[in-house]
Amino acid sequence: MEEIFGNRLTKHEAKASLKAAKGYRKSCPDDKDVDYHIRIRKNTSLYDYLGIMDLRLEGENEAEFDTEKGIVVSNIRMGFGHYRISMAMASAARSMGYTPYWLDLNSFPKTAATKIITKQNDLYSLGSRLSKNPIFNKLVWEPINYTGFKKLTYNASDLETSKLMAPVYRDIPKEIPVIATHAWPAQSALDGGMKRVIEAIPDNWPMALHLAEGAIHTVQTHNSYLGYRVLNGFYGKKVLNPIPGDQIYYTGHYIDDELVKNIEADCKRRMDRLNGKKPVRFLLTIGGAGAQADIFEAILKYLMPAVKKGRASVMVNVGDYRNVWDELQTKVDGLKDVSTEHFEDFKESAGFAEDSLDGDMTGVHAFYHKNIFEAVYITNLLMRACDCLITKPSELAFYPVPKLFIRRVGKHEMWGAIHSAELGDGTYEIREIPQVLQMIGLMIKDPGIIGGMCESIEKNKSIGVYDGAYNCVKLAMGKEI
Repeated sequence: MEEIFGNRLTKHEAKASLKAAKGYRKSCPDDKDVDYHIRIRKNTSLYDYLGIMDLRLEGENEAEFDTEKGIVVSNIRMGFGHYRISMAMASAARSMGYTPYWLDLNSFPKTAATKIITKQNDLYSLGSRLSKNPIFNKLVWEPINYTGFKKLTYNASDLETSKLMAPVYRDIPKEIPVIATHAWPAQSALDGGMKRVIEAIPDNWPMALHLAEGAIHTVQTHNSYLGYRVLNGFYGKKVLNPIPGDQIYYTGHYIDDELVKNIEADCKRRMDRLNGKKPVRFLLTIGGAGAQADIFEAILKYLMPAVKKGRASVMVNVGDYRNVWDELQTKVDGLKDVSTEHFEDFKESAGFAEDSLDGDMTGVHAFYHKNIFEAVYITNLLMRACDCLITKPSELAFYPVPKLFIRRVGKHEMWGAIHSAELGDGTYEIREIPQVLQMIGLMIKDPGIIGGMCESIEKNKSIGVYDGAYNCVKLAMGKEI
């Protein structure tokens, strides 16, 4: 790769980008000439919720591609974030009368795509775990996530590597639009001949990592739009050629239809509970890397007295990592005695979330689902029933629910918390445990903290802040936003 948006790399930089791809060619299967036959199947977990049709290589074919109303939602499983954004796109697409086809590049065994992504995911998970060490975090992890991924040369390397993932798209009708929630699915879709590709860029810190020249890029914030438009800092202090205006759009936050349309009703429920002296409901989302295990352990220990007195209740989603919950039970005295487990039975878990909208909730409720779709989506359902979401400032920073932000994992996440705090729908990033516990105590004592966030969420909705997923679907279908 010698040129990106008209910005030329040196011969050395271009050669280095080819070197990375050559390394993967040696370790991954050579499937550039393989004719992968795509099967379309109903997603067993989320078809009834989001209308998702899976694109896979195995099993029976249950449908044909709809070239008029179909949209491919292309993603990777690397953590939960890209899946969650993809679910928002599928939800919006279905609400607008379209059929979302789910294409996870990390779900095709024996392909180069899955081999590459698995290697990268293992490295990223390791880095997340090691980031608990403050020296490693300061000298290695945060610089990689903040400045390393920002470099134009990093994008050049990815553009070469993504070509190895293109064969998966060979069997998909080229006129069906693609919404990709990571650069690799966008880049490989273009390499695979797809004619209209939208890349929904996550986070709020412009990085060359997310560029896919030839795609239409979308961003969730105005400041991110300007940073990407001029490729600010992507090549040191050099002023670069900007991205053309018809290849990048501000859309607003990528949020599921069922969350957006119920904002007013859910905020009213929160205020009714708070004013009625009901237990304040906290939702904790915990990833498998374990980088923040110490914070969640401290939070649960702090909340135990309030839970037993009926002043607070807690929902804990450990995703698809049962071991995280088992460890918490051994470390938090009394947790097991006040907990109800909602494990594996997704219909039961979803029913609990629905019943909790207007029903009472006490104690601690733990959620674990081995199925990745269920592990991610149960948080979306529980969000509507909680009063405050406690999370790192990742993709959840953009969701229309009151939020308390704990310590980030990667410096790029910092800007998600800053954006939310300025919008008024979340706190600033609270990095130290004593200050986290202070804020939780204040939320229990003063209903105005969460109440103010609810007011901001409703105001934000009125000006389209949470309409990003709908706008991405419009762009995918060639409509104006």
